[in-house]
Amino acid sequence: MFRTRTAILSSIAAAGALLLTACNGDGSTGDGKAAAVSAAPQAQASTLSFTPGTAEENNAPANTGDLASNAKPSVATAKPVVRKWVQLSNGKAGDLNPVVINGAGFTLYRFDNDTASPSKSNCTGECAVTWPPYIVAKKGRVFVDRVPDSKIGFIPRAGGFQVTIGGQPVYLYSKDVKAGDTNGQGVNGTWFGVTPTGQKAVEDTTPKVITNDGGAMTSSATKARFFKNTNFADLSEPLTGPGCKTVHYSGSMRVSGDVKIWSGDNCTGKSQVVDSDVRDLSTIGFPTVKSVRFLNG
Repeated sequence: MFRTRTAILSSIAAAGALLLTACNGDGSTGDGKAAAVSAAPQAQASTLSFTPGTAEENNAPANTGDLASNAKPSVATAKPVVRKWVQLSNGKAGDLNPVVINGAGFTLYRFDNDTASPSKSNCTGECAVTWPPYIVAKKGRVFVDRVPDSKIGFIPRAGGFQVTIGGQPVYLYSKDVKAGDTNGQGVNGTWFGVTPTGQKAVEDTTPKVITNDGGAMTSSATKARFFKNTNFADLSEPLTGPGCKTVHYSGSMRVSGDVKIWSGDNCTGKSQVVDSDVRDLSTIGFPTVKSVRFLNG
């Protein structure tokens, strides 16, 4: 069982200077040389408190840490944000599953030009504005939510410690504007969401099938997305499960492949095979779709 513990972490003394030079969006300096933030030989002690679970579960102060207004990745600032607390959650964002997200639901990324052993960041200057390093204050608090604590580490950075996962320094992306965005995935072929063990996050390709009240559904041969209105908006939440499913749905749908829809529950009543997008299902005689099934799925 994961026990609350205090981790004594090493930070950098004046004996070893940090190399902090401006870099381009891909993490390189203007002359093509990599900038770096890494550990120096001598260190001083600092204490971070580790707590299992989420910040909410542990009653972390509102509007602080990951939830502070200046902690959003879209808030561009030349000075890195140092948080009183951070949260590392094993979660899902977009098509990335698993991927680590923070306490506000934003995706955390790793940079291929960094090193994991030893942990070293090669993203500073303008790069660190585009890709804000994920920093917790000295004597700050770390909430660990289904991420192996053995994979979590830190390197000194700008008044605190940049979090590492599996040795990889982690960052947010300034073009992620809301929780769940993954706009940084694959940028320049070097930036990727980070998994709970520090690896590159990849898209979840697990087949899905609609089961209830609309939602995205896929199978090996068929894909469909149901929407709550006739303008391809307000997508319902995806659910999974094989066979005929009751959905009680009206609106629009996008399809790739063949989906059979019914006017009644349990695949009864009037039916029709749909193999192309339908902006308004009522125009094909289905003011309400009550059940569906994939064909060739």
